[in-house]
Amino acid sequence: MKTVLCYGDSNTFGTIPGQSGPRYGPGDRWPDVLQERLAANWRVISEGLPGRTTCRDDPIEGAHLNGRKYLRPCLESHRPLDMVIIMLGTNDLKARFQSSAHDIALGMAVLVSDVREVAVRTSTPVPEIMLVSPPSLLSELGVWAKNFEGGFEKSRNLASEYAQVAKTQNVRFLDAGEHAESNPADGFHIDAAGARSLGMAIADAIQA
Repeated sequence: MKTVLCYGDSNTFGTIPGQSGPRYGPGDRWPDVLQERLAANWRVISEGLPGRTTCRDDPIEGAHLNGRKYLRPCLESHRPLDMVIIMLGTNDLKARFQSSAHDIALGMAVLVSDVREVAVRTSTPVPEIMLVSPPSLLSELGVWAKNFEGGFEKSRNLASEYAQVAKTQNVRFLDAGEHAESNPADGFHIDAAGARSLGMAIADAIQA
């Protein structure tokens, strides 16, 4: 049996678009769809946290949302891992971080390095790594517009920036925007249908 860790934010957690608390039930989140698709040959571990960034402390919502701070203990507690899938970046688009798409992609590169370093330090095989660029924001974000001011344009450049990082770091890459779209209910979360499509696409990529 192989093990894959899915490390992400609210779209991995399964937050329902337009709602800050409720999440989709088991079976309707993309890591669950991935488990279903890969079947008994794989064990899928879902580690999604709403608000999580790549490597930035959030001065408003809390420093614990810095994805880099939790990644290392997470990797160690679940080792050995055969694959690590990282889908982050949406929260880095918040106006308070003043980060370009290139800066956000560099944050993903740091996480790739951390995955490899932890494996070497713990004498475990280095897992395969897949970077997943999140779906672009919608231009209409309603009450969240101020939080993501300027984020729409930057979000459309994430896929190309992530693809370049993946090429440079020699890891796998998948553009979630080709399989799921942000839902109009808030403009940055995917719905259950999108989660299913994304989970199946990632499973197909792994099996290929």
